[in-house]
Order: sequence, then structure tokens, then C-alpha cells
Amino acid sequence: MDENVIKRWLKGIVNINNQIDTDEAALRIRENIWFRGPNVWILAFSVIIASVGLNVNSTAVIIGAMLISPLMGPIIGIGLALGTNDVKLLEESARNLLVMVGVSLTAALLYFLISPLNLVNPTELEARTRPTIYDVLIALFGGLAGILESSRKERGMVLSGVAIATALMPPLCTAGYGLAKGNLQFFLGAMLLFLINCIFIILATYLMTKYLNFKEAEYSNPITAKRTRTWMTLAILLVTVPSLWSAVMMVGENNFERNVQNFISDNKDFRQGYIYDYKIHSGDVLKVDIYYAGNKLSDEEKKDLVESAARHGIPENRLEIKESDFGSVEKATDRILKGIYERTETEMERKDAKIDELQREILELKGQDINYRRVAREVRYNYPDIKDLTITKGATVDDSLRVKDCTIILAHSDKPISQPQLKKVEEWLKLRLEDTTATVHNIID
Repeated sequence: MDENVIKRWLKGIVNINNQIDTDEAALRIRENIWFRGPNVWILAFSVIIASVGLNVNSTAVIIGAMLISPLMGPIIGIGLALGTNDVKLLEESARNLLVMVGVSLTAALLYFLISPLNLVNPTELEARTRPTIYDVLIALFGGLAGILESSRKERGMVLSGVAIATALMPPLCTAGYGLAKGNLQFFLGAMLLFLINCIFIILATYLMTKYLNFKEAEYSNPITAKRTRTWMTLAILLVTVPSLWSAVMMVGENNFERNVQNFISDNKDFRQGYIYDYKIHSGDVLKVDIYYAGNKLSDEEKKDLVESAARHGIPENRLEIKESDFGSVEKATDRILKGIYERTETEMERKDAKIDELQREILELKGQDINYRRVAREVRYNYPDIKDLTITKGATVDDSLRVKDCTIILAHSDKPISQPQLKKVEEWLKLRLEDTTATVHNIID
């Protein structure tokens, strides 16, 4: 095939110019930045719903709350303002973003203050206190999808998906929980996650605004225009530099934690003991404490453990081996049990979710179950020429190599069955089995 033809074909697939209306998109974005009247109440209610979901570890409830919440407006508005040098839009969007954060934190705080539920292991809440590189990627590409959807002439359901994927609300609810319980770690971790999501959505919106050539704000005074561009450049740097820094830091943390997990997996049963827990310390230099239970390690054994850590990318100065004090058996036992519990709780929840999913599938299959023995007897009674019947599930492949499921029925008889009779049997079985894919084939014994 000609190279130019391929290029034109690819360009036709990815071209979006004919489906984009930037002027209409800018108007919609400006309309959606405001938090007044019903929007404030809807936001407060959705925050409480999300807080309930986080409080009872219900992912479905959290997703439902995110579908209700009008959180994306001011954040996309800031990105558009930066991309179009619109100071007024930037001020209005930032003001409404602060209103949004204030309403969300207040609603979540009030809920967790009066909620009678106090989970021992609030995994959904804890998951919103530890930002990772995956949150950065989700926010960045979610923001790109969000502004592109806002710019389409025919809008779909992408914004709802972006609201769920970027998960802006759960961190605010978790921060409210931290305030209600006086837990500074929860509050700061959740607010950091929310800030990361906001920054990367703003950055994505800014980049897409430039790519789609949104119309820039006009200023009658050249001096004002120049000053505006200078301030906007500084604002963009304030968004971009922390974004890149946090992304690099998170990549480092993610790689370090993966190295630690691999190291522990390879050395879990070490000599006459057991590595039962670990703790990673964040900061300028990532460090990890390894908790070891068993016979006291000799200098040679510690050296072997340190060398193994080095092979997994963990330098000696970042590793500290903490041996359990078996002078207090109860203390050592408590720590070991705590470590085992914390490390297995998440895995147990995943397995429980998988079991629930499989049980639902089994129930669905039972609902579709057919008593094939009864069907075979009915066929023998209505069509005496058929002495045996085999019913099986199969698949067919057409000329385009597309595979389709089907039901194959083999009708055994001593002599050939006429085509009209065979067709009649097939039509009857399609109705009886409620399966339009059923086909009957005559087998002469």
C-alpha cells in the first residue's frame, strides 16, 4: 500500500478539527466554574454520600457520589485561564475552587463528627492518604480527556468517567475525616493527593488548550497585556515545576517500595527466622526498617542480608534491620501478629471481592441452566425416529475469522431423517432451549 495513502488514512482517524468547537467549549467551562445555590447543596450531599462509602468501605457508594459531584468545573477553568491568559477567569475559578474545598471539608467534617461508625481497618480511607505515580498519570490523562470532551461539538459521558477516574472527592472526604479525628497524617496525605490531582488536571487542561488553539483573552492596553502574560507565565511555572518534582519523587518512591517488596519476598524466611514487617520512611532520602524475628543474627548473617538488599537496589545506608526482643515474648508475638494482620488484610479483601464476583457468576449460570435430560426425553417422545440426542456448547468461525458461540445438537437415528423433519426439530429446539444459535445435525448410527 502507498505510504501517502496510509498517512492520509491515519490522519483521518486521529483528526479532531472537524469535531471541536473551542468557542462553545470556553463558554461551557465558564458556566461550570460557579458554586452557587443548588451546586453547593449537591456538592455537600455528594460529599456526605462519599463519606458514608469511605466509612463503610463501599466502593460502589463512592463511585455513585463521584457521579453526582460537580467538582471538575473550577479546576478545568483554571487550566483554561492559564492557557488563554485570562486573569479574570483565573481569579473566579480559584475563588470557586476554594469555595468547593471549603464546602467539601465542612460537610465531611460534620459527617465524621456525628457518625457512629468507627471502623477498625478503614482501608478505603487509608488508600486516599498515600499518593502514588499512578495518581499522577490518572490525573494527567484524565484531565486531557476532560478538556477534549468539553471541546467536542457532541458531548458524551466522558466527563463522568473522568470524575470517577481522577477521584477528586474521596481525598477531600478523607481530609475531613482527618480533621474530625484529629489525625494530621490522614489530613495532610489526603490534601496532598487532592492537590496532585488538581495540579495535573490543570496542567493537562493548559496543554490541550494550547494544542486546540483556544482564543486568548484580549487587552486594549499593551502594557496590561504584557504584564498579564508575565503573571500567567509565573503561574504556569508554579503549576508545572511542582508537578514535575512530585512526579519524579513518586516514581522514586514507587520503585523503592517495589524493590523493598521484592527483597522481602526473596528473604522472608531468612536463616532461622522470619521477616514479618517493614516500614518505609519518606523524606529527602527514602529508608526502610526491616523487622526480623528469630534467632539473633550474626555479623555474617547481617552482612548477607545487607548484600541481598543491595542486589535489590537498597543501599546499606537506607536499610535498618530491627530484631525482635524475645526477652518479652508477648511483645514480640504482638508485633508479629500485627505485621501479619496488616499485610494480609488487603489481600483477604481482594479475595473476598473475587469470591463474591464468582458467586454472582454462578448464580447467573444457574439462572440460565436448562434440564437437558428432560429436553432429550421430550424429543424422543415427539420424534420417535430420533433414538439419541447430544446437546453441547460450541463455537463457529465465519469467513472473517469472527468467533461466535452456538449450541450444537446431534440427533442420532438408524436411518436418515428428512430435511423438513430435521428443520422442524431444529425450530422446536430453538424455542424450547430459548437459543437462536441452536443447530441440529443428523448422525446415522
